[in-house]
Amino acid sequence: MDFMHIESDANKKIKLAASLHQRKNREKEGLFLAEGVRLCEMAAESSWKIRFALVTDQLLSTERGRTLADRLSSITEVCLATEKIFLKAAATEQPQGILLAVEQQKKSLQDLQAAENPLYVVLDGVQDPGNVGTIIRTADAAGASAVLCTKGTADVFSDKVVRSTMGSLFHLPIISGVKPDEVIGFAKKCGCQLLVTALDESAKPLYERSLAQPVMMVFGNEGNGVSPELLKAGEKTYIPMVGGAESLNVGVSAAVALFEALRQRKYS
Repeated sequence: MDFMHIESDANKKIKLAASLHQRKNREKEGLFLAEGVRLCEMAAESSWKIRFALVTDQLLSTERGRTLADRLSSITEVCLATEKIFLKAAATEQPQGILLAVEQQKKSLQDLQAAENPLYVVLDGVQDPGNVGTIIRTADAAGASAVLCTKGTADVFSDKVVRSTMGSLFHLPIISGVKPDEVIGFAKKCGCQLLVTALDESAKPLYERSLAQPVMMVFGNEGNGVSPELLKAGEKTYIPMVGGAESLNVGVSAAVALFEALRQRKYS
């Protein structure tokens, strides 16, 4: 395999990749980074456009790594860097010798294809990148139609969110910057019942909800919960608990709710 060799950390690609750890630069360039062998394999198999790849001899020392580099060379420019120079661009402390600069796909609500019996997930101001990535991964596993993120939700193209999705970012439509009134209007347009998670006296237990029909589930900010506008418009729902815990992590709550929806749709 004949790759372009990068021998200086002043190289434009190294500087560009390093700059993408900051949101303002990701937005300016319309790019984000994908790191790690499995994540990069999934990116290569997807329809997302890869601007360039950076690899090291560490990656090329394995058969799996060589296969991946060869696959990438058929669709984009692959550059070989030393371990030291690669570290200038990588976000992880123990990188696997590969990262990709991937072009962002920004979709709007109008871009969503009409889904049969849709299951939509709304992240309303969920700020922790690990939670956002985990919920996107869970939504993918549970067969969700799309994930909608309101303003104030962590950037889905940040390093930690991308890693936490474990490749589900490439499978599932994700709409960012959605306003609460747009969520409400879209739910009505799609004929979805709008369920909002809330610890409230008027809330109804999750297991008493019919989730086999079109539904949109809203999960709120870790500290403040769902925003007042969505709380007022939606049907308040809670997950019953019997122990002494006051609440569940939002990622766990989403997993419980989404897999209950999957159970009702596929196994009841």
